[in-house]
Amino acid sequence: MAAAAGALRRLVRGGPQQGLGRLLQLRSGIHGSAPAAVQVTVRDALNQALDEELERDERVFLLGEEVAQYDGAYKISRGLWKKYGDKRIIDTPISEMGFTGIAVGAAMAGLRPICEFMTFNFSMQAIDQVINSAGKTLYMSAGMVSVPVVFRGPNGASAGVGAQHSQCFAAWYGHCPGLKVVSPWSSEDAKGLLKASVRDDNPVVMLENELMYGVPFEMSEEAQSKDFLVPIGKAKIERQGTHVTLVSHSRSVGHCLEAAAVLVKEGVECEVINLRTIRPMDVESIEASVMKTNHLITVEGGWPQFGVGAEICARMMEGPAFNYLDAPAVRLTGADVPMPYAKILEENCLPQVKDIIFAVKKILNI
Repeated sequence: MAAAAGALRRLVRGGPQQGLGRLLQLRSGIHGSAPAAVQVTVRDALNQALDEELERDERVFLLGEEVAQYDGAYKISRGLWKKYGDKRIIDTPISEMGFTGIAVGAAMAGLRPICEFMTFNFSMQAIDQVINSAGKTLYMSAGMVSVPVVFRGPNGASAGVGAQHSQCFAAWYGHCPGLKVVSPWSSEDAKGLLKASVRDDNPVVMLENELMYGVPFEMSEEAQSKDFLVPIGKAKIERQGTHVTLVSHSRSVGHCLEAAAVLVKEGVECEVINLRTIRPMDVESIEASVMKTNHLITVEGGWPQFGVGAEICARMMEGPAFNYLDAPAVRLTGADVPMPYAKILEENCLPQVKDIIFAVKKILNI
């Protein structure tokens, strides 16, 4: 009894949000790693990555709306302006086309800017700079001019922010050669992918999720190192399984793990793949898993037509894994409508845990 009470006190000591996050992890079957692991929110992991890269390389700087004196709209850049000053942490006017152009030009001139969008919905104001200026210059200059810039910020649905602030741009940017596109889920994903993106010589689009910022994850001793990187273009198997492959990215990875934790009680072992990178996609890891489980379900918050799941299904059909499928691949996506404002409609527009469980049972005929 005393031991149980002590464990509960330790859980609550981190604050209600951290305690809730830990309870969700336990319910999802996500267990702690080494004893040296610590709990770190995605927000703090991103802040660590920014701090470490700013300290490591004087060419790195951050610019965007409210990133400096206000510590960032989501407090990702908390404390960095006071530490590095106006030349490294730069508040910009509300002009995405303008400050994105500044970032791209600075990258061409040899600096390594990190350009924050308050939401990727606003990146539409600057899509010419992202694709035509950043994404195509290395090719058009015959390899003479690289553009090492990172575009980062929250992507996809949040909660109650309406159609113009809830869109997923993974398929949009993943469509474009010249860009690399990453999409973290956990704190280790966020830190390792951001650091790898800053060090990459190509323009990288980093699609975060606002609802994940406050969620704590256990971060291993290795991930706490200043040298920790997550390789771009490599997926991670979050859970081993034998009956069905669930492929997802960003917040939907957590839904897949929760569904897997429920299904295992019914004797179904789901293999959960966290894509981490949208472009270049780790097709080999997905193929290897499908050839083992013989069933594939993709899960994403974006729209169905020409989406990430559609690309995965096409790749599986065109490659060696197709002959191993015992049933047609299934896509779970956001509804093919602009995001409604009403809470109940919003929830029904996005794949939920119950939807994943239903799809798994249907594909397995159970």
